[in-house]
Amino acid sequence: TPPAVNFGTFVGHGTIRRKVLGNENRPPTSDEMITMKEMVASAMQEGAFGLSSGLKYVPGAYATTEEVIELSRVAGLFGGIYISHMREEGLDLLKSVAETIRIGEEGKLPTQLTHHKVVGADMWGKSRQTLAMVDAARARGVDVSIDQYPYTASSTSLSILFPAWSLEGEKEDVLARLKDPDTRARIRKDVLFNLIHDRGGNNPANVVVARCTWDPSLNGKSLADILHDRGQPVSVDAAADLALDLQERGGFSGIFHAMHEEDVRRIMQHPFTMIASDGGIYAPGAGVPHPRNYGTFARVLGHYVRAQGLLSFNEAIRKMTRLPADRINLTTRGRIDVGSKADLAVLDPGAIRDLATFAKPHQYAEGAHHVFVNGVAVLLNGEMTGNRPGQVLRVWRK
Repeated sequence: TPPAVNFGTFVGHGTIRRKVLGNENRPPTSDEMITMKEMVASAMQEGAFGLSSGLKYVPGAYATTEEVIELSRVAGLFGGIYISHMREEGLDLLKSVAETIRIGEEGKLPTQLTHHKVVGADMWGKSRQTLAMVDAARARGVDVSIDQYPYTASSTSLSILFPAWSLEGEKEDVLARLKDPDTRARIRKDVLFNLIHDRGGNNPANVVVARCTWDPSLNGKSLADILHDRGQPVSVDAAADLALDLQERGGFSGIFHAMHEEDVRRIMQHPFTMIASDGGIYAPGAGVPHPRNYGTFARVLGHYVRAQGLLSFNEAIRKMTRLPADRINLTTRGRIDVGSKADLAVLDPGAIRDLATFAKPHQYAEGAHHVFVNGVAVLLNGEMTGNRPGQVLRVWRK
């Protein structure tokens, strides 16, 4: 069954690394690197937009910068770009921005800080430096850009609080480390540090369960709520023990409130920042996911454009359409031109707004009347038509 929307993809560094090396914390051998390069080349020939990486996550966290540069060069040979969930977005944010720029510069391809943010109160305001780094790189000829979602909370798995070394191998290996008292104590130390200085925001109320498959009753509850329900002290220290216990039981997808509005606004205003949700497709009513899955684009237009005047309407639309389309070489999309693909949204600039909240995220935005995908209506007068004209988008190369 075809989708209702268009869909395209990057080739994932983590996907390739896991296929070739498994979940091992080591560099690839020469033969393994050749295999990884061949896989990148094959994906690019099949129409991938470029190479993506998640260097904060395993197995990407086990890769050196040089490994990623080598693979990026292959993507660059095919006209692709590199995008990165950077290695760190908290205390080592500036080092990670420098690494992302270096990968683009030495890999000889455009590079992008994806869902760029500043995590942790210790780092709030550092977007001044990160944007200055982007500007300096662009001034010397490095093609650097940014994408962002308009919220002060991120969403990822509970394992984001855990050190990468503790997640090596298979599930049984991770559980064995958690069961060993000395190793568990080492892991706990890092988890506590991250709860204080990174995504935990130094408050157990800032970490909220979005979706827990093994205990759905936890959905929507914060670590503070769970501690209270268990009759335990509501403290960051107690939250560290709770995080280990919950991870041992299966973990969860969570929401982490640890960013500052001023950084969000500053990043959004940068001329080479585009809007992207970093979201997914959820069954209505499933869990309590991040509102970005429903409200990203309407929030920018309703809140930051109309209510706050942070951007002009035209500039915001450019950040959502032509800028990202051009970035991934979709030259007949993201614009209204004769001969371009008819991907169109008809909306009311005076009424468009997001309704999704962190407490009630499963709410569609208001003010979008019609949506056409490849010239076929998928939304008419605010109602889904049932049409499914979506296509797999590829960048064809010789």
